[in-house]
Amino acid sequence: MADGGGIKGVVKGAAKLSKQLLEFSNILLTTDDATIGATPKEVVWTFRKTTLYRYRSTNRRHPVPILLTFALINRPDIFDLRPGNSFVEFLLEQGFDVFLVDWGVPNDEESDLGLDIYALDHLPAAIREVRRRSGAEEVTLIGWCMGAALTGIYLALTPDAPVRNWVPLTMPLDTENGTYQTWMGSTNFDVDHLASNVDSLPGWAVNTGNKLLKPIPNFVGTNLRLWNQVGDGSINKVSHQAMSKWVSDNPPFPAKAFSDWVHWMFKENALVKGQMEMRGRKVDLGNIKQSTLVVTASMDHIAPREGTLPLMDIIGSDDVHHMDRVGGHIGLMAGSKAKREIWPDIVAWLEPRSQ
Repeated sequence: MADGGGIKGVVKGAAKLSKQLLEFSNILLTTDDATIGATPKEVVWTFRKTTLYRYRSTNRRHPVPILLTFALINRPDIFDLRPGNSFVEFLLEQGFDVFLVDWGVPNDEESDLGLDIYALDHLPAAIREVRRRSGAEEVTLIGWCMGAALTGIYLALTPDAPVRNWVPLTMPLDTENGTYQTWMGSTNFDVDHLASNVDSLPGWAVNTGNKLLKPIPNFVGTNLRLWNQVGDGSINKVSHQAMSKWVSDNPPFPAKAFSDWVHWMFKENALVKGQMEMRGRKVDLGNIKQSTLVVTASMDHIAPREGTLPLMDIIGSDDVHHMDRVGGHIGLMAGSKAKREIWPDIVAWLEPRSQ
């Protein structure tokens, strides 16, 4: 009887392992089929690879529209990750008129695009079209990661910007002694040589570099966690695949813009020091007078909270608030808890300032 029970246990265990392996493999192999960025939207304006979208809505109650901006190294679908867990969906439900600027997927022809082109040409043009299409005099700018830095640079250099509110989400600012500065700020990292020999930095290289900041969690931990969740039945396949698909979709980074970013942010740490110059003018964040909500994440290793907080003392606005929550650089705004614990607080801050 004992031998028979042992054999049955082995067979049962093998069957369970086989089922687990099949489901694990299926999730990995079908990730590209995941639905992300699905909220209906219309093209408002395009220039080169940059596109401005307006999301469809029959519930626009707030006079001040919102323009969302993201980084150059990932696609902006993170704002609209998946049905049921979409910041865009949430804003629309709350009655906001929502626009999104998508920097696109640059090719070799965009190698000459520096950060000034994005911050001082493409972004102002997008704002102009938001105002024209919505009929509003002012807009709210919500920037995430590098998107926050680009919107901050624009505001610092545009004192009369038609912007009422600014929400920088996990914005890199003071990079002193940060992981990126240790890596790219080193004299051994010759970004000028790199930029002069390539038209753009391949998306896979950017993705790999970011993952190397936490190699064990990124290259081992993610799949190990997936394996365990499949085994214990706790896996949310839709959520996992949506995030995995977004993370792996990295457009090329134009060489000029990459060189600008590395020099100003990591080699010189110029933005926080007020020493960044763009088109012959100093980028002084003290010129920012808009109502500002600074959002930080307690476990952010891309833009650590302590590197963002100096913004509170630098900008010249009389209406500055800080929101800090538990989470990482991306998970803070796109994780499973964001809809309950982050988005409502952002909307509560925006509503009285959007009338």
